[in-house]
Amino acid sequence: MFKQLSKIIDLTEIKQASILSKKVKALKKKRDQQLENIIKGVDKRMLLLVGPCSAHDEEAVMEYVKRLAKLQEKVVDKVFVIPRIYTNKPRSNGSGYKGLLHQPDLSFGSNFLNGILAVRRLHKQVITKTGLTTADEMLYPENLAIVDDLASYIVIGARSVENQQHRFVASGIDQPTGFKNPTSGNLTIMFNALYAAQQKQEFLFNAQHVKSSSNPLAHVILRGSLNEYGENRPNYYYEDLLKAISMYEKGNLKNPMIVIDTNHDNSGKQYLEQIRIVKQTLLNRHWKKKVAQFVRGFMIESFLEDGNQDFDGKVFGQSITDPCLGWDKTERLVNYIYENM
Repeated sequence: MFKQLSKIIDLTEIKQASILSKKVKALKKKRDQQLENIIKGVDKRMLLLVGPCSAHDEEAVMEYVKRLAKLQEKVVDKVFVIPRIYTNKPRSNGSGYKGLLHQPDLSFGSNFLNGILAVRRLHKQVITKTGLTTADEMLYPENLAIVDDLASYIVIGARSVENQQHRFVASGIDQPTGFKNPTSGNLTIMFNALYAAQQKQEFLFNAQHVKSSSNPLAHVILRGSLNEYGENRPNYYYEDLLKAISMYEKGNLKNPMIVIDTNHDNSGKQYLEQIRIVKQTLLNRHWKKKVAQFVRGFMIESFLEDGNQDFDGKVFGQSITDPCLGWDKTERLVNYIYENM
């Protein structure tokens, strides 16, 4: 049984109040075309999806992204930066902080109307004030409409990649969409999801019979896994990359691209390991041409301050979910990628 806690929320009306100006739309369109060219391999720059584990504090996120925008200017000829503005957080057991959409103010409980307004405001602020376009995770397919006109990149997480609705909805997304491998590490599951997203599909969505266009820009993200004993199984090593490349080739999929998630089960959430993982991956790219052709992106969890903190969020610019690299280390790492890709 469900108890209704609000009236039906009119997303159309909310979106009309926070649309992008013509000038900013033109900027986003240009960035989106550049991103598409990177996914297709026409543009040889490295894709860098970088930012906080969760965007819980608008002021801190904006300070972070302003710094990121200045760094993007310095590395723009080799690195294409998209800030992670993650406003929904998956929770393995259903408890804990669930993101800005659920809880726009840490001092109070859930308020989804205010959460929708906060999510749209933050994405719009990033684009309008920094010129960078954003990435968010599609934790709930029904909530895609909240950011579909603002975000430039969508992620399907490790707990969602096996879900049929996520796969089919992804087949109708206009943006490049990264599929993470499941927490089990089964790459067949991820590649089946990718195949489904790259096909036209018919299904029920928002109480309508719809047909999707297919999403040829869908691709894979390797994020490591856990075995049955709860032990980390990284999948960024040389042999893992060759295995993923082989599965791409056998599947005859469009626009083959691999993004390495340097945190999560690849690092065992030891955030400093992200630096080593990036450097090792760059070495593997230099070692074998085929690895360089396929592995063309990194996902890095980063914020203003190293590590993480308790839920109260008293430290400005420090994660309240997974630990992140602080700004100084992030800046050095991005410059290292620029100099060694």
